[in-house]
Amino acid sequence: MTAPPAAATGPPPLLTGRTAAVALAVVLVAAFMELLDATIVGVAAPAIAADLGAGEAALQWTVAGYTLAVGAGLVTGGRLGDRYGRRRLFLLGLAGFALASAACGLAPSPWALVAGRVAQGLAGGLMIPQVFGVIRASFAPAARARAMGAYGAVLGLASVAGPLLGGLLVEADPFGLGWRAVFWVNVPVAAAGLALGARFLPESRSGDGTGFDGTGAALAATAVVLPLLPLVQGRDWGWPWWGTALMALSVPVTALFLWWERRLAARGGRPVLDPALLRGRAFALGLAASLPFFGALGAFFLLLSLYLQGEPAAARGRPAW
Repeated sequence: MTAPPAAATGPPPLLTGRTAAVALAVVLVAAFMELLDATIVGVAAPAIAADLGAGEAALQWTVAGYTLAVGAGLVTGGRLGDRYGRRRLFLLGLAGFALASAACGLAPSPWALVAGRVAQGLAGGLMIPQVFGVIRASFAPAARARAMGAYGAVLGLASVAGPLLGGLLVEADPFGLGWRAVFWVNVPVAAAGLALGARFLPESRSGDGTGFDGTGAALAATAVVLPLLPLVQGRDWGWPWWGTALMALSVPVTALFLWWERRLAARGGRPVLDPALLRGRAFALGLAASLPFFGALGAFFLLLSLYLQGEPAAARGRPAW
């Protein structure tokens, strides 16, 4: 990876012309690829189950493990980009995404695939916050507005394209890869993004030198994992009492996280989540509107894919997957 310019601590030059177009294309393609992988796997789930012998829990984790890791890494990734350089962290996340995609494409077992998906999500959580940072720091106000509009269009397109592209790749079976093609397709795209990003993306950072809030990041991740783990695995475990206890424990852990963030902010530190944001009406309404959409998106595509592909097979007297 190319080292960042020595003057990266100052304000980056505003991008114009061809450089701006290429830089925007690089970050938008990365954002498209990250969201695409949240939905593309659902269509391949029956093929994954047939090839690797994956059960229901493993299939759920191929979707939930990815989105959980992305969500757990977004705020942390943003803080790391502010501190160590957004270009650097973007390229690092993009390289990690490519490697994790290759690991998924080579997975010999269901749980190896789940581990690769978690690694993919962590890399995505590192990469995606830098997209906003690059656009905010490197584009003039008018160009920034157009870039954010293009970003919104890309997100919408990626949500629709995931199942379509996944079905096309599984059906076309390029090079005999089968379902593995949905992961291998990321590798050449990421390689091109790395080459162009190293050349055209400027470095930028906040430069305040404030330490990283590792405690807050760990508490946030724990608060998310505690309810998700029994919800996904509960059926296979027989719904044990301690599964309910884990879900209940997420409430005090979330309260502890918020308390820690307020305490850190009051001492002049930089928490992973600034508590002042939660007092903003627009921010709170945005969270409330986003929660049902993103909370249901992955589950909807996975269940719809299993139903539409499994029903005809079951009607012909064969196993649904």
